[in-house]
Amino acid sequence: MDAEQMANGRGQDSQGGEGAPAPRPLDAVDRAILRILQADGRASIRSVAERVHVSRANAYARINRLIDDGVIRGFSARVNHERAGQGASAYITLKIVQNSWRTVREQLQTLPGAAHIALVSGDFDVLLLVHTPDNRTLRELVLTRLQAIPEVLSTRTLLVFEETDLNRRLTADGV
Repeated sequence: MDAEQMANGRGQDSQGGEGAPAPRPLDAVDRAILRILQADGRASIRSVAERVHVSRANAYARINRLIDDGVIRGFSARVNHERAGQGASAYITLKIVQNSWRTVREQLQTLPGAAHIALVSGDFDVLLLVHTPDNRTLRELVLTRLQAIPEVLSTRTLLVFEETDLNRRLTADGV
Protein backbone atom coordinates (compact mmCIF):
# COMPACT_ATOMS: atom_id res chain seq x y z
CA MET A 1 0.00 0.00 0.00
CA ASP A 2 1.32 3.46 -0.85
CA ALA A 3 1.00 6.61 1.25
CA GLU A 4 -1.78 8.00 -0.96
CA GLN A 5 -3.91 4.91 -0.52
CA MET A 6 -3.36 5.04 3.20
CA ALA A 7 -4.61 8.64 3.37
CA ASN A 8 -7.62 7.95 1.18
CA GLY A 9 -10.87 8.50 3.00
CA ARG A 10 -9.51 10.44 5.97
CA GLY A 11 -11.81 13.30 6.90
CA GLN A 12 -9.27 15.81 8.17
CA ASP A 13 -10.11 19.49 8.34
CA SER A 14 -7.97 20.75 5.45
CA GLN A 15 -7.68 24.15 7.10
CA GLY A 16 -6.18 22.73 10.31
CA GLY A 17 -9.10 24.34 12.11
CA GLU A 18 -11.66 23.21 14.62
CA GLY A 19 -11.22 19.66 15.83
CA ALA A 20 -7.59 19.47 14.75
CA PRO A 21 -5.20 18.34 17.49
CA ALA A 22 -2.60 20.73 18.87
CA PRO A 23 0.54 20.60 16.72
CA ARG A 24 3.26 18.23 17.85
CA PRO A 25 6.90 18.96 17.13
CA LEU A 26 8.30 17.05 14.17
CA ASP A 27 11.53 15.16 14.57
CA ALA A 28 14.15 14.56 11.89
CA VAL A 29 12.49 11.31 10.72
CA ASP A 30 9.09 13.02 10.36
CA ARG A 31 10.67 15.83 8.32
CA ALA A 32 12.52 13.30 6.14
CA ILE A 33 9.24 11.44 5.50
CA LEU A 34 7.55 14.72 4.55
CA ARG A 35 10.36 15.59 2.10
CA ILE A 36 10.04 12.19 0.44
CA LEU A 37 6.25 12.44 0.14
CA GLN A 38 6.46 16.02 -1.17
CA ALA A 39 8.77 14.81 -3.93
CA ASP A 40 6.71 11.68 -4.62
CA GLY A 41 3.29 11.34 -3.01
CA ARG A 42 3.04 7.87 -4.54
CA ALA A 43 6.12 6.52 -2.72
CA SER A 44 5.43 3.15 -1.14
CA ILE A 45 5.61 2.64 2.62
CA ARG A 46 8.45 0.21 2.02
CA SER A 47 10.43 2.77 0.02
CA VAL A 48 9.83 5.51 2.62
CA ALA A 49 10.88 3.18 5.45
CA GLU A 50 14.08 2.16 3.68
CA ARG A 51 15.03 5.76 2.86
CA VAL A 52 14.55 7.04 6.44
CA HIS A 53 15.97 3.86 8.03
CA VAL A 54 12.93 2.78 10.05
CA SER A 55 10.72 -0.30 9.93
CA ARG A 56 7.70 -0.37 7.62
CA ALA A 57 5.43 -0.45 10.68
CA ASN A 58 7.14 2.64 12.09
CA ALA A 59 6.90 4.50 8.74
CA TYR A 60 3.24 3.51 8.41
CA ALA A 61 2.48 4.69 11.97
CA ARG A 62 4.34 7.98 11.46
CA ILE A 63 2.57 8.73 8.18
CA ASN A 64 -0.79 7.92 9.77
CA ARG A 65 0.05 10.26 12.68
CA LEU A 66 1.08 13.02 10.27
CA ILE A 67 -2.25 12.58 8.46
CA ASP A 68 -4.28 12.39 11.68
CA ASP A 69 -2.53 15.47 13.08
CA GLY A 70 -3.35 17.41 9.90
CA VAL A 71 0.30 17.89 8.93
CA ILE A 72 -0.33 15.96 5.70
CA ARG A 73 -3.50 17.43 4.24
CA GLY A 74 -3.70 15.13 1.25
CA PHE A 75 -1.98 13.88 -1.87
CA SER A 76 -2.41 15.41 -5.29
CA ALA A 77 -1.05 15.67 -8.79
CA ARG A 78 0.65 18.84 -10.03
CA VAL A 79 -1.34 19.89 -13.08
CA ASN A 80 -0.25 21.94 -16.07
CA HIS A 81 -3.47 23.98 -16.28
CA GLU A 82 -2.89 25.17 -19.83
CA ARG A 83 -2.44 21.61 -21.13
CA ALA A 84 -5.52 20.58 -19.13
CA GLY A 85 -7.68 23.10 -21.01
CA GLN A 86 -7.54 25.84 -18.37
CA GLY A 87 -5.51 28.39 -20.34
CA ALA A 88 -6.60 31.54 -18.46
CA SER A 89 -5.49 32.07 -14.87
CA ALA A 90 -6.01 35.05 -12.61
CA TYR A 91 -5.58 36.21 -9.07
CA ILE A 92 -8.69 38.06 -7.98
CA THR A 93 -8.68 40.32 -4.95
CA LEU A 94 -11.94 40.88 -3.10
CA LYS A 95 -13.07 43.39 -0.53
CA ILE A 96 -15.84 41.85 1.55
CA VAL A 97 -18.31 42.87 4.22
CA GLN A 98 -16.71 42.75 7.66
CA ASN A 99 -17.22 39.41 9.47
CA SER A 100 -18.51 37.65 6.33
CA TRP A 101 -15.38 35.53 5.66
CA ARG A 102 -16.93 32.14 6.41
CA THR A 103 -20.00 32.82 4.26
CA VAL A 104 -17.90 34.15 1.38
CA ARG A 105 -15.41 31.26 1.63
CA GLU A 106 -18.24 28.71 1.33
CA GLN A 107 -19.49 30.41 -1.84
CA LEU A 108 -16.00 30.77 -3.35
CA GLN A 109 -15.31 27.07 -2.83
CA THR A 110 -18.16 26.23 -5.21
CA LEU A 111 -16.80 28.36 -8.07
CA PRO A 112 -15.61 26.40 -11.11
CA GLY A 113 -11.85 26.76 -11.46
CA ALA A 114 -11.23 28.10 -7.93
CA ALA A 115 -7.78 26.80 -6.96
CA HIS A 116 -6.77 28.75 -3.86
CA ILE A 117 -8.58 31.01 -1.42
CA ALA A 118 -6.84 33.05 1.29
CA LEU A 119 -8.04 35.55 3.89
CA VAL A 120 -5.34 38.22 3.93
CA SER A 121 -4.52 41.58 5.48
CA GLY A 122 -3.94 44.81 3.62
CA ASP A 123 -5.89 46.76 1.02
CA PHE A 124 -8.19 43.83 0.26
CA ASP A 125 -9.60 40.93 2.29
CA VAL A 126 -9.50 37.83 0.10
CA LEU A 127 -7.10 36.56 -2.55
CA LEU A 128 -8.59 34.03 -4.97
CA LEU A 129 -6.71 32.07 -7.64
CA VAL A 130 -8.80 30.75 -10.52
CA HIS A 131 -8.11 28.74 -13.67
CA THR A 132 -10.61 28.94 -16.55
CA PRO A 133 -10.64 27.71 -20.14
CA ASP A 134 -10.40 31.24 -21.59
CA ASN A 135 -10.75 34.96 -20.85
CA ARG A 136 -14.44 34.99 -21.75
CA THR A 137 -15.15 32.36 -19.09
CA LEU A 138 -13.00 34.28 -16.62
CA ARG A 139 -14.94 37.48 -17.34
CA GLU A 140 -18.25 35.68 -16.79
CA LEU A 141 -16.97 34.20 -13.54
CA VAL A 142 -16.03 37.65 -12.22
CA LEU A 143 -19.01 39.62 -13.53
CA THR A 144 -21.82 37.12 -12.97
CA ARG A 145 -20.67 34.87 -10.15
CA LEU A 146 -18.27 36.82 -7.92
CA GLN A 147 -19.90 40.21 -8.12
CA ALA A 148 -23.30 38.62 -7.46
CA ILE A 149 -22.21 37.51 -3.98
CA PRO A 150 -23.90 40.08 -1.69
CA GLU A 151 -20.95 40.19 0.76
CA VAL A 152 -18.46 41.03 -2.01
CA LEU A 153 -17.99 44.81 -2.09
CA SER A 154 -15.42 44.98 -4.92
CA THR A 155 -13.05 42.87 -7.00
CA ARG A 156 -9.83 43.41 -8.90
CA THR A 157 -8.58 40.88 -11.43
CA LEU A 158 -4.88 40.28 -12.09
CA LEU A 159 -4.25 38.12 -15.16
CA VAL A 160 -1.47 35.57 -14.91
CA PHE A 161 0.71 35.65 -18.03
CA GLU A 162 3.15 32.98 -16.90
CA GLU A 163 3.65 31.01 -13.72
CA THR A 164 6.38 28.87 -12.24
CA ASP A 165 5.63 26.27 -9.58
CA LEU A 166 8.47 26.57 -7.09
CA ASN A 167 7.34 23.41 -5.36
CA ARG A 168 9.15 24.28 -2.15
CA ARG A 169 10.14 21.38 0.03
CA LEU A 170 10.49 21.15 3.76
CA THR A 171 14.17 21.54 4.63
CA ALA A 172 16.15 19.57 7.18
CA ASP A 173 15.67 22.28 9.82
CA GLY A 174 11.91 22.47 9.18
CA VAL A 175 11.94 25.90 7.53
